[in-house]
Amino acid sequence: MQYKISSDDLGQMSVDELRALRQRLAGELGNVETTLHGTLISQGRRCGKEGCRCTRGELHGPYWYLSLPREGGRSRLAYVPANLAEAVQRRVQVTAQQETVLDAISAINLELLTRRELD
Repeated sequence: MQYKISSDDLGQMSVDELRALRQRLAGELGNVETTLHGTLISQGRRCGKEGCRCTRGELHGPYWYLSLPREGGRSRLAYVPANLAEAVQRRVQVTAQQETVLDAISAINLELLTRRELD
């Protein structure tokens, strides 16, 4: 289902249609216990040992990290063991989809509010 809903589209829907769409979207949120914000990134590392292959550009890794946003624009990296990288990626993707659904629900609620029909 398309989650990007324009205010023009919402403005043409009846109150009952808006409420039904909101309920349908809420049902698509799934298990919110799997929510995990951030971005999964991989990095290679240099060890610093003289003569190691990494000094010639063959970095060690990949090592996986979850980049977590912080206030002020800086991010924090949390190490992700390689055996959990796929599970973390799935959770990050699910969270992005849930945020898109929540944005659509919020737009519907705003439309209902402007009509004085928010319940």
